[in-house]
Amino acid sequence: MRPGSLAIRLFVSAIVVIVAVLLLAGFVLSSVYRDAVERAFDRRLDVYLKTIVADVASASSSEMPEPATLGDPVFNFPLSGWYWQITRIDGAARQFKTARSLPEGTLPLLLDRGTQDDFGLREGYVQGPADQRLRMIERLVDLGEDGQYVVAVAADAMEIEDEVSGFDRALMVTFGILASAFLIALLFQVRFGLRPLKRMSAGLAAVRAGSADKIEGSFPVEIAPLVGEVNALIDSNREIVERARTHVGNLAHALKTPIAVLQNEATKSEAANSEDPFAAKVREQAEIMKSQVAHHLDRARIAARVSVVTTVEEVGPIVEGLARTMAKVYRGKGIDVEAEVPEGIRFRGERQDLEEILGNLVDNGCKWALSLVEINVVPLPETQFGERAFFEITIDDDGPGLTEEQRVEAMQRGKRLDENKPGSGLGLSIVVELVALYGGKFTLATAPLGGLRSIVRLPAA
Repeated sequence: MRPGSLAIRLFVSAIVVIVAVLLLAGFVLSSVYRDAVERAFDRRLDVYLKTIVADVASASSSEMPEPATLGDPVFNFPLSGWYWQITRIDGAARQFKTARSLPEGTLPLLLDRGTQDDFGLREGYVQGPADQRLRMIERLVDLGEDGQYVVAVAADAMEIEDEVSGFDRALMVTFGILASAFLIALLFQVRFGLRPLKRMSAGLAAVRAGSADKIEGSFPVEIAPLVGEVNALIDSNREIVERARTHVGNLAHALKTPIAVLQNEATKSEAANSEDPFAAKVREQAEIMKSQVAHHLDRARIAARVSVVTTVEEVGPIVEGLARTMAKVYRGKGIDVEAEVPEGIRFRGERQDLEEILGNLVDNGCKWALSLVEINVVPLPETQFGERAFFEITIDDDGPGLTEEQRVEAMQRGKRLDENKPGSGLGLSIVVELVALYGGKFTLATAPLGGLRSIVRLPAA
């Protein structure tokens, strides 16, 4: 999974949903369990409360009632955390009767805090002695002339908290295991669900690499129409390019005959009358027309090959063979041609186009070099996901080099900076056009050897 990919978006969005659902479910389950624990705890307290209320109802009004033994020694141990309290509230001053476990002070009443009663019973939390948090239930007992009493029973709420904390820990472990299982299942689902897109991408790469003419294989119904449209687009593009090549070829061949006739007639007229300026001008322009037709025919042929390129060529053998050939051609001048090409670099294009690009540049370097021409080929890293891969060729010579203005002028079609050197002035402009058609880049700079450096970037396979 790469940043920005569809798989990452699906995975992250699913994680957000899973985490939100698990957190919500955990909160609800914990709250429900706490309510259940509190109700069970309150039922235990209510047993003691009913016993005390029965004793209060049967007691004489002349004195504060005191319940009989509750059968539980925890109410006898000081600060045990289990307390009862009887409060008479109908007199001028409140009177209290407390358990032995509450040696000093009294418990606050839920009645005073305005806690709502449920059929005469109030439930809640209060602060007890020794900063204990107590769970309390209390009931108002109205005995008429015998007085009004509030009977309360309280116990340390730590038992509830321990019970709920244990449940929360078990819930976290369970949900952690469940989340891990969900993530594993999600990874499998994303990879399995997006596999057809990966196969489609591989099919397109195979078409670009020239190992397939179209995307092959069966795809899900959601992707099959897209695959069909892509295959149809590839076929349509191939037909359009082939039709354009045919039209350009027909046009070029149609023009060749009239141009040849003009050349022949102009040559005859010039032979008959060597001082005829019109015949010389016609012959000159006919030669230009012939050169232009050949040039545009070659350009259309190259553009067609590039548009539907399905071939891949190893760069190393081409560069090394060209270096040996140029070294032999310029042996009399004492030029040494050195080449350094790593293994595995491949050119996504036609072999003759790469040979024409390198041939023009190396030949140009040998013409101007004093003793050495160096050829280096390096792969270029992809700067962005999905961008085409490229490799770079640098050709250095130790000749006089060119100024910045001369470099710009040198790449103009038909421009020759030195009429004493052989050539037509078309070499660099041809390189510029070929490289541009392949989506590459061609620049000139100063070489470390002191002469001219030619830099070519071309698509790699």
